[in-house]
Amino acid sequence: MRTFPAIVVTMLLLLVSCSPLKFVPADHSLLQRVGISSDTIVGDINISQLNGYVRQQANQRWFSALKIPLAIYSLAGRDSSRSINRTLMAMGEAPVIFDTLLTQQSCNNLKTALVNMGYVRAGVETKTSVKGRKGRKKNVEYVLHPGRRYRLRNVEYEVQDSIIAQMLKLDDPVGRGLKSGDKFSITQLDEERKRITSILVNNGYYRFNKEEITFDVDTVVGQPLVDIRLVLHHFVDRRTQQVALHPCYKVRKLNFLSGDETDSIIHLRPAVLRTNSSIRPNTRYAYNDLLDTYRRFGRLQAVKYTNVTFKEVGDSGMTTGEHELDCQILVSTNKPSTISFQPEGTNTAGDLGAAASLTYENCNLFRGSEVLSMEVRGAFEAIRGLEGYKNNNFEEYSVETKLSFPRFIMPFLTRNFQRRVNATSEVSMLYDLQNRPEYHRRVLSLAWRYKWNNANHHDRYQVDMLQLNYVFMPWISAKFRSDYLDDNTNRNAILRYNYEDLFIMKLGFGYSYNNGVYAVKSNIETAGNLLSLYSSVAHMECNELGQKKVFNIAFAQYAKVDFDYVRNFRIDYNNTLVFHLGFGLAYPYGNSNILPFEKRYFSGGANSVRGWSVRNLGPGKFRGKDGNIDFINQTGDMKLDVNLEYRAHLFWKIDGALFIDAGNVWTLRNYEDQPGGQFAYDTFLEQIAVGYGMGFRFNFDYFILRFDMGMKGIDPAYERASEHYPFTHPRLSRDFTFHFAVGLPF
Repeated sequence: MRTFPAIVVTMLLLLVSCSPLKFVPADHSLLQRVGISSDTIVGDINISQLNGYVRQQANQRWFSALKIPLAIYSLAGRDSSRSINRTLMAMGEAPVIFDTLLTQQSCNNLKTALVNMGYVRAGVETKTSVKGRKGRKKNVEYVLHPGRRYRLRNVEYEVQDSIIAQMLKLDDPVGRGLKSGDKFSITQLDEERKRITSILVNNGYYRFNKEEITFDVDTVVGQPLVDIRLVLHHFVDRRTQQVALHPCYKVRKLNFLSGDETDSIIHLRPAVLRTNSSIRPNTRYAYNDLLDTYRRFGRLQAVKYTNVTFKEVGDSGMTTGEHELDCQILVSTNKPSTISFQPEGTNTAGDLGAAASLTYENCNLFRGSEVLSMEVRGAFEAIRGLEGYKNNNFEEYSVETKLSFPRFIMPFLTRNFQRRVNATSEVSMLYDLQNRPEYHRRVLSLAWRYKWNNANHHDRYQVDMLQLNYVFMPWISAKFRSDYLDDNTNRNAILRYNYEDLFIMKLGFGYSYNNGVYAVKSNIETAGNLLSLYSSVAHMECNELGQKKVFNIAFAQYAKVDFDYVRNFRIDYNNTLVFHLGFGLAYPYGNSNILPFEKRYFSGGANSVRGWSVRNLGPGKFRGKDGNIDFINQTGDMKLDVNLEYRAHLFWKIDGALFIDAGNVWTLRNYEDQPGGQFAYDTFLEQIAVGYGMGFRFNFDYFILRFDMGMKGIDPAYERASEHYPFTHPRLSRDFTFHFAVGLPF
């Protein structure tokens, strides 16, 4: 491990030492750097967004510093017939040669962008400077001279269709998107055209398009003002070439057809077809209804594709003035049933194993796109390092069944609400059988939940109406019981609690929001409250620890809250800074003094503080000493994670990352087996662990393989003062941790 940094440094020196001018012709220059600046500070000009108007960018830099892709390309020889040279060229990036024509085009593009933003008298200046001893490297700086931002002075709407003019209510200032005093921009004018067009196409104007709206723009001499005249033109009949009112349409008939030419039967119930179509007979045509129909059919797993067409009815409207459309919706359905087999390899803390699952899925169980899935899974793992047990193998078998409905299965909901949201109702059952050398465990889980989101919104909701978990321990080995559970000198209450039979009945609510820039995810759940009320009313008996029992089993009682926040700061096309904050709090009360193991928090690992392995950090300044049970002792009731990660695209399908992680877990109560683990306001800042490192990600679009290398920076669980700040004197054997994972950490 000690040679690893030396290897990395040697490779970087080799790459940096390669001449970037190797493949640059003698009479040309390498484009070293491109920048954009402004002679004045203007708040509404985003310099980073203007980079897209520059036709020629310099070679890519890793983490905005090193031109490693260019260096890799420069390692190649000039003989392209050799495979090693072709490989290096394919992995690297060819030098960007300075082009005066592209520079001028970039200058024109930037000027046009400023004019469109409302800086009508804007100018752009190009400054070039020569770099390097040979003078064959050039920097290009585009200097913006935006000038004054123009505003609207007089705004006039001219609508040459009396019915549309009345519909738009242009006499009321609220009905106008352009107002005197507004900042002028081409984008604003286009948005107003889109706004008016959207109103019309959603009120029956099937054939209307935004090109029928034009603008007359006139600047005011000597002042940063413009006069605007919006013109909505008359409709011109293509057949007669006569000017007329724009035709307004309503839907006359609605027919559903099979999308499969060999089968005229649609394998969905008529009621399901009608429910998922927002288009209705005898109603005005609306473009939003068309989009909503596509969206609603698209989310049905039984549907392969949908095609909606409209046909104008003959001479409708010639006499009555009311034009009509016939609508046809072609629905092609998938095969109702599929069977899949998936083998996999497992690695749990170095213990190797294998697993396989067989899944049956019916995506149209009751001809309403209800999805029934049944999965049978088996796993085997060889456990190392266990002494004194007859068998060192781990076996697991599970059966899981899910039934989901693409709608709310709930009374008292209005039809309008159900049509407005994308909802799924789901019931599931899981039985899991685990046989370890130390014990046997059986888990039975039943769940009933709802998931939904509003159309065209970024919000998602989930309600766990009821989830039951029954944990049964039919056998515990005599050695394990003697060493950890029955020994009078062992007061590990957390350990004993998690190897007893347990019943959990929980309710929960989750909310998430993601708009691509920032994401919020929160969840709250409670367990045992209804059971506590029932046991009190029914005077149920208690066990020897004073816990009330239901079905002769003690039940868990707790409340739990989780919150996650992620914010993306996009630097440019290849570089992003990501901030993550995660917080969790769970409190056992009433019938429980300890949280169930599955509900406890742990720190470390590929998605937490990456300087530590999973479940190797915390709680607080607690330091694990018994490797056999530390996976339980190094857990807590409260968790805090703060992460900052700089992500950069490197080359090919490889991305890189630099990260700093901080966080820990704590207990809310003082447990004797976790000394130093209890949360306290005056000491928790001193107990926050800090890790740092770098990683590489192979982005294959449909999945991401992630390799992160973390180092300890600040360790709260130290014995000697020199171990408190590993950052100042790192030791790889003690502080280095390697993580392999699928997907991004947050």
